[in-house]
Amino acid sequence: MVTKTIQLDDPLAGRQQVASARLLSLDALRGFDMFWIIGGQEIVKGLAQVFPGKLSEIAVGQLEHVRWQGLHFYDVIWPLFMFMVGVSLSFSLTRRKSSGATDKVLYLHALKRALILFMLGMMAQGNLLQFNLATLHPCYSVLHGIAAGYLIATVVMLRFGPKGQAITTAVFLILYWILLIIIPVPGVGRGVLTPTGNAATYVDHLVLGRFEYGENTWFLSYLGFAASVLIGGLAGNLLRSTRSARDKCLFLSAGGLGIVGLGLIWSLWFPIIKLLWTSSFVLVAGGISCLLLAAFYLIVDVGGYRKWAFGFVVIGTNALAVYMATMLFDFRKIGDIFVGHLLPRVGRYSSLLEAAVAFTIIWLVLYWMYRTKSFVKV
Repeated sequence: MVTKTIQLDDPLAGRQQVASARLLSLDALRGFDMFWIIGGQEIVKGLAQVFPGKLSEIAVGQLEHVRWQGLHFYDVIWPLFMFMVGVSLSFSLTRRKSSGATDKVLYLHALKRALILFMLGMMAQGNLLQFNLATLHPCYSVLHGIAAGYLIATVVMLRFGPKGQAITTAVFLILYWILLIIIPVPGVGRGVLTPTGNAATYVDHLVLGRFEYGENTWFLSYLGFAASVLIGGLAGNLLRSTRSARDKCLFLSAGGLGIVGLGLIWSLWFPIIKLLWTSSFVLVAGGISCLLLAAFYLIVDVGGYRKWAFGFVVIGTNALAVYMATMLFDFRKIGDIFVGHLLPRVGRYSSLLEAAVAFTIIWLVLYWMYRTKSFVKV
């Protein structure tokens, strides 16, 4: 649905945060995350053609997914968004419960949102709009992972306090590790983690049959998806607390570094593999997400330096809308209406120009939505 109101209150009251306030830093970080999906990646690639060299090669490489084991910057985009879902969930559940919503109402609301996200995912990446069973991929979208993680995390956060949430997160990560080790895969064995031979892919094939598609894994990975959201939920609990802004930044930073370190140590036995959403990947990506949130919170909300983040805020306040729009429409073709005949004449600048114009069109639409207070939510 589209809502016509938004509250961007100052999140600090003296040295303490007002629990009900909206975090501008969270909108900015969400926009920063989405920027790379809706145009940032292509703009950097265009810049690399204009300014070729070693640094450009490194930058472009970081904006590509690792094929299997390891981690690039672009591999953090999806888990960062799931982390922010958890941060927002901490605030929204508290707000709705304080307004009188019962757990039953909140469970049903979460189920409804998860189903909508799942359907939108099939529209965006699962070929649902082709209306052809032969090409339908019901489990092939990041929105599927977000829906599953959000739904499970909602149940956990409604049933347990912060300590219980932390324990449940650890249980999910350890349980996932155990399952990948003990489930025997026919013709492969136990504990194998290769692109074609692993327990998560095997379970997906058993459940989905001919509808299995893509390299990402799903059903066993729900445990990892939920853990990613719950780490964000724990960060949200901290930001909702009455601790000073300084302490919040320190705890977020220290926690982020600690989680990254734990994930790197665990990766010696359980490798960092995004396509499997392994527990070590969840921890490293979650720790990086904590550090990014700490930086944005410190600069935007605590320091009050907000003007530079406005462009990201415009994107972040309509993240779902812009994601769906860029999945369903080719904004490069729309941009080519304006610069298509110019592209052959600008040489190595052509890719940069095309990407920049496409992104500008997207951002201007989002800016219009922001100015008219039209925010798409589910």
